[in-house]
Amino acid sequence: MKHTRFGYNLYRKGLQLMAVGVCTGMLAGVVVTFYNLAADFLASYSKNLYRGILEKPEFIPLLFIVLALSAFVIAVLVHLVPMIHGSGIPQTEGASRGLLTMKWYQVLPAMAAASLYCIFCGLSAGAEGPSMYIGGTCGQGVSRILGGSDMERRYQITGGACAGLAVAFNAPLTGIIFAFEEAHRRFTPSIFICAFSSVLSGLITRNLLFDAMNMEVASEITNFVFHTLPIKGYLYVAFAAIISGLFGVGFYKLAFLARKLISRLTALKGALKMLIPFLFAGVAGLITVYAMGGGHALIEAIGTHGGTAEMSVESVFSSPIVVTLLIVLILRLISTVLNLGAGVPCGIFIPMLALGACIGALASKLCGLMGMSAAYSDCIVMISMATFFTAVVKAPLTSIVMVVELTWQFTLLIPVILGVSIGYMISEVFRIKPLYDALLESYMESQNVTLRREIYVTSLEEGAVAAGHAIRDILWPGNLLIRSVMRDGTVITPSSDTVLQVGDQLTVQAETTSPENLKQCVDEIVKPRKNDVFRNIAELFGRIFKKKRD
Repeated sequence: MKHTRFGYNLYRKGLQLMAVGVCTGMLAGVVVTFYNLAADFLASYSKNLYRGILEKPEFIPLLFIVLALSAFVIAVLVHLVPMIHGSGIPQTEGASRGLLTMKWYQVLPAMAAASLYCIFCGLSAGAEGPSMYIGGTCGQGVSRILGGSDMERRYQITGGACAGLAVAFNAPLTGIIFAFEEAHRRFTPSIFICAFSSVLSGLITRNLLFDAMNMEVASEITNFVFHTLPIKGYLYVAFAAIISGLFGVGFYKLAFLARKLISRLTALKGALKMLIPFLFAGVAGLITVYAMGGGHALIEAIGTHGGTAEMSVESVFSSPIVVTLLIVLILRLISTVLNLGAGVPCGIFIPMLALGACIGALASKLCGLMGMSAAYSDCIVMISMATFFTAVVKAPLTSIVMVVELTWQFTLLIPVILGVSIGYMISEVFRIKPLYDALLESYMESQNVTLRREIYVTSLEEGAVAAGHAIRDILWPGNLLIRSVMRDGTVITPSSDTVLQVGDQLTVQAETTSPENLKQCVDEIVKPRKNDVFRNIAELFGRIFKKKRD
């Protein structure tokens, strides 16, 4: 009996999860790799296009006409496919928690096309957020093809999103940690298995594609050199972290103020909303190309090779470096805020890091006036990036791991922990909600997605996923609470450590769109599964090979 149970656990909770994770990662690896190659090409082409327009000013009116028409096109696409509103990360989180449903075959091409077009138009738009969303839709698509359950679908959406971020950012641990800290805000063994298998297969697929195309996987950060900070250097870290954290709070407040004001513009079925960020992007792009795209080039230009070189940021209006950084910061701040406010389908992950890098560069100049050596300026920039991101998103572990993976060294580990902690405390003082959670709530409200509190009583049956597992190790639908467990006629007040047994009667409470949806999601956890993913995979390949033979 023990051997049978061991084999069942190995199959259901190990091999099967890894199998679907590998399938998800392979598909996400292919799609996200080509998406990011297209994004890089369009970003470079757009910058050259803006430079060419500056050399021939007579084309500037034509530029703004094209941008106005582009705003209308994107507005129509968002109206037709509302799930591509914004960066897509909040929708991914909502789908992985079971709060939202999406049609992956609509969302995937629509999000890819819309976000790439926004990058081409010169908006302050990154590819990392859409990459997560596209990866999540790949996960849902694989789940639909294989006929997985609701819980398996949410696992695969999470795994696909992790793989999408890891492939786009070349940061596997960041992708995995983001699943725990941001997508679900919890850790379960099953999430880990699905996440790491998806990420590894996605990165292997990306590397194989790069090898086939004779391309090299480049590091994200090359112009930065870091030195070990002395004890007194931690005072400069704290100073820069306070500035970055407060700036993050200000950015957060401005973003939601912009959403509130722009939401009142209802003319032309929302096209007027899109017109504002598109036209501003044209103005900002003509002033400096550093206001365009995600911000990779800006971050690289800010690096000083550990104080051995000046920042390679090109001067704006022949201004000193500090004035140039201020101009770029203001332009990128307004542009990103307008994108968030209007719900432009583009990423804000890298744009937020670029804002943090600008703040860090300016803070390093202030620290230099206070006596800090220029050798530590790169350290201050990187710490400010992580601190700003933490203050806005409230994902401190993701920020810390991200810095380690971007720099490929542990020199900054302790200073980054200090800076991130300060940023997190500042966001707590101002009672800031995690950005993506707040955006998810705003999106659900705008789409009239109403959650009602429902109660459902059911029993745990033999062969169910939850049998023999602690409550905390099961991926329940979002906002679900187990109110009581009745076992052998005795009512047990459950805790996260309570191990569920066959025959337990569960009383669950959750906020859901309908009682039927809650019943279906819970039954797939407490009742035996009817679908077998391996069998579905075998049948799928059987049909494919049969078609080839025919």
